[in-house]
This record gives sequence, structure tokens and C-alpha cells, in this order.
Amino acid sequence: MAGATLALHHHHHFYLCSSSSSLIAAAKPRNPTKLCLPIHYRANPFWSWSFPGKGRPYSLIISCSSSPPTPSSPEVTQPTAESCINLGLSLFSKGRVKDALAQFDTALTLDPNPIESQAALYNKACCHAYRGEGKKAADCLRTALKEYNLKFGTILNDPDLASFRALPEFKELQEEARLGGEDIGYSFRRDLKLISEVQAPFRGVRRFFYVAFTAAAGISTFFTIPRLIRAIQGGDGAPDLGETGINAAINIGGIIVLVALFVWDNRKEEEQLAQISRDETLSRLPLRLSTNRVVELVQLRDTVRPVILAGSKETVNLAMRKAERFRTELLRRGVLLVPVIWGQGTDQQVEKKGFGSSSKAATSLPSIGEDFDKRTQSIVAQSKLKSEIRFKAEVVSPGEWERWIKDQQKSEGVTPGEDVYIILRLDGRVRRSGRGMPDWQQIVKELPPIEALLSKLER
Repeated sequence: MAGATLALHHHHHFYLCSSSSSLIAAAKPRNPTKLCLPIHYRANPFWSWSFPGKGRPYSLIISCSSSPPTPSSPEVTQPTAESCINLGLSLFSKGRVKDALAQFDTALTLDPNPIESQAALYNKACCHAYRGEGKKAADCLRTALKEYNLKFGTILNDPDLASFRALPEFKELQEEARLGGEDIGYSFRRDLKLISEVQAPFRGVRRFFYVAFTAAAGISTFFTIPRLIRAIQGGDGAPDLGETGINAAINIGGIIVLVALFVWDNRKEEEQLAQISRDETLSRLPLRLSTNRVVELVQLRDTVRPVILAGSKETVNLAMRKAERFRTELLRRGVLLVPVIWGQGTDQQVEKKGFGSSSKAATSLPSIGEDFDKRTQSIVAQSKLKSEIRFKAEVVSPGEWERWIKDQQKSEGVTPGEDVYIILRLDGRVRRSGRGMPDWQQIVKELPPIEALLSKLER
């Protein structure tokens, strides 16, 4: 007997095993061996916040077994969805992207199970992204999200989809996923709402009272209106018109106010969901440190306060030179300068990568949903990470950075493309932003030193 195990973690691969039997779930497979090529799939929970029972790394173990082939009984191997997916990955690793696409298409016609369907569609999307075919990539991902429970966080994390995330098709897909719907499913929206409930824990209570009081006012109005009609008609036994009119006005006014508050609360929730989505996108943007190490912004949480400077080359360079005068004080406050030059994203091409980074590279990226401190400590000691951080970092995939900044500008009523600065908190959220370049002396006064109590509360 031979078995193969599959561990589903951030940026890791899982293996579909050659077998005459179907895939079965097993807690303790025996004699694990790798029998075949990895399927390029990275699955992980979406959020970097922690929840009781949620937001922790999880594993899926899949085992398959088959009797060892006997030399005396050769069999003709029929193509299966599994074999086509593995062959497609092999072809892609050799640069034969068109042939790999054909294999993934074939896999989808061979009665694949849900896991195989998800893997085929996802890898097909990565092929289209590699070829710059944004619409086709979005269509594949949309199907995988709706029908095969693909986590949107996988799309946000995968470096092979970096070029796709810089395209307008990704923005459309992300907005669809945030709103939810029949065409894309509701899993991403549910994840966003979980975070929203943590940040605004009393919204549900408020809504309950809005509905309860509205219902009470409605019932009271239901009985008050006939009395008001009788009061207007007059006659013996008619209720007092003034008193009845005041009661009706109070009930109707209460209903209007409560409904308005309910609608306002819903609007605020949608704004919050949009901001959470932008924050998550921001946390996954890559930076190159002074040691040439590439990290995601989420890996620097609790360590630095990034200050994003977006504008023309001349404006940003001038702001950087002015910041040098306050270098010592800014470093004491954990400031890390992140310059973004408008138009730089169109000049630099995103490096196209094959499926499946090395395991060493994969483990350098934190998994959404895992506790950040524990994950960082498993990658490298905190002291080493801090020693690599200097005063300035270079953006990687500038197109993604520009898209995020412009989305943030739209949300704050600023014309996209204006020179702006954005100061982040130690926990990675936006602290404040403004037009033009920052006043460094004011920032020194505003931000507490990294060892101060206020900084600890900000984490």
C-alpha cells in the first residue's frame, strides 16, 4: 500500500495521487510518499484577524491508496482529470502555457470531482493571467468562487496572480465578491461581515432595537389612524383631535427616524466592508527591504508605521530629502518611508512566475487567518526582521500599489492621481492621509515613540 498526504496551508501545494480509487479523507495515512506533481493551489482562511474558532490555520488531509502495479500485468492508462491537471502543471513548468491550458480544459471534461474542478479552474486562471488575458482569468475565478468554494483570500495572496490583480478585471471581481450575488457566491462577503462584526460589535443590537421600535410604532399607528379619522369626523364619543393627532404624528415620526437610522447603519456597514477589503488588499502588497528581502506589508505589523508617499518623481524625492532631516526622530517612531511614483507601474512589468514557488519561498509568506506573531516567529526571529528594516523600502508590483492608492483616494473624495501621503498604524490600518506631502515636524510631534505606552495600545 502507498499513500500520499496533503496539507493545505498558505502558499503550499497539495498533491493529487495516481490511484484507481477515489480520493478519501484520512486522519492518519500510512507510509506517506509523494506520487505525483503538485497541484498549484494555495488555500487559507481570508483574514489576518483572529476569531474564536475561526481565523486559525487549518489542514485538510487527503489520502489515496492503490495496489502496487505488477510487472506481469501492464495496463493502458486512461486519461483522468487528475492526470490532465498534473500534466498541465508539468507543461507549464516547461514554459508550454498553451498546452497546459489545453490539459486543464480537458480535465474539466473528464467528470472531475469538486477538488479537481476547483484546481483545474484556478490553474487555468493563472495561465490566462500569465498570458495577460484578464477577462478569461476573471471568468475562471468567478466560476471557482461560485461553484467550488474557492476562497477569495487565495486570489489575494497568490504571487502568480500579481499581474491579474493590477488589471481592472480584478477590481470588478473583488467588488462583485464584496457585494455577493448569484454569479459569484457569498463566501467573501461572509468573511468581511465577520470582521465588521468584531469592529462594530453593537451594530446587531442597534438594528434589533430599530426593528423592534419600528414594529411597535407601526402597531400603534395602526390603531391610532382609525381614531384620528373618527376625531376628524367629530360627533358624540369622538376622541380629542389634538391629542390623537399628536399621537399619530409621534408614531409616524418615530417610524421615519428609525427607518432612516437603519438605512444609515446599513450604509456605514457597506463603507466599512469596503474599507476592510481595501485594508486586506493593502496588507498583501509586497515591499523590498534594504537587504533586498521581499516581504508583504502584513509581515511588518507591530514593527513599523509605514508612510506611503504617492506622487510625481520630483515631489516624492523632495519629500524624501526633507524627511532625512528628521531621520533619527522618525526612526524612533518606527516610520518606514514607502515611495510610490505615479506611472511607475506601467513602466515595470510584473515578473511572471511558474506554478508553485519553492517551499522555502512559500513559508516566507504569512497565512491570512493565522496569528501574526506566531507566524512571524515561525519564519524568522523578530529581532532579525527588525534588523532588516531601515528608513526606506521599495515597492514591488507598483501597479498594485497605484491601484490601491487610487481606490483609497476615491473613498475619501480625493481625485485619483493627486499627490498624497498615507500614514499607517502599527496594526496596519490607515491612521490618516492628506493631499500633498507630509509635514515631517508635525508627524514627529504626532507619533509617539515605538516603545511608548500609546504605541503599545496601537498594536
